[in-house]
Amino acid sequence: MSTQPAPAPLLIACALGSEHLALRSGDRGGADGQVTVLRTGMGPTAAERSVTRVLAGPALGEAAVLATGFCAGLAPGMHPGDLVVAEETRDPRGTVPCVGTELLVKELVRALPGRTVHTGPLTGSDHVVRGHERSDLFATGAIAVDMESAATLLSAVRAGERPVAAVRVVVDAPEHELVRIGTVRGGISAFRVLRSILPAFYEWHRSLLLPRR
Repeated sequence: MSTQPAPAPLLIACALGSEHLALRSGDRGGADGQVTVLRTGMGPTAAERSVTRVLAGPALGEAAVLATGFCAGLAPGMHPGDLVVAEETRDPRGTVPCVGTELLVKELVRALPGRTVHTGPLTGSDHVVRGHERSDLFATGAIAVDMESAATLLSAVRAGERPVAAVRVVVDAPEHELVRIGTVRGGISAFRVLRSILPAFYEWHRSLLLPRR
């Protein structure tokens, strides 16, 4: 009698306290297997250090990794509360393809009907991006930018072969920069969206069923 392989654990990585609070207070039912929500701290160096450390331990050594939190939209017409599902993450050190993009889009649309979901490359930065720098990054083909996703996924695949993905919630966009009036409202909208997306992550994780070595 064959035994169905158990899914690898799921590591969900975010950077900020507000992101961690949104994820911890969201719907945590329906998960298959162990789920860990890790607050890495802000910036690529902190993300790399935290993710490398936890994946070196036996509990999460084979974990699938999903980077999430807030981001800055780069494409005209984006709005706070929109979702970004990365097809790949990029930074100067390398590009990491993401797994299960179509499934994540499908599940996010189901979980949040009416929300706009964008797909495309997600680029990394070591600082908050504003003004002309935003348009320069958009010209490279990227649709959004954040400081941790690229470092998180690069660290994850360097630690061992595993599925990785990145889903971000737009908190500011070309027409809605953080320095403008409306930032608070946009931030509240993004926080509420982030609270609601865990079921989509669980479906992504459930689809993987990685065999244990």
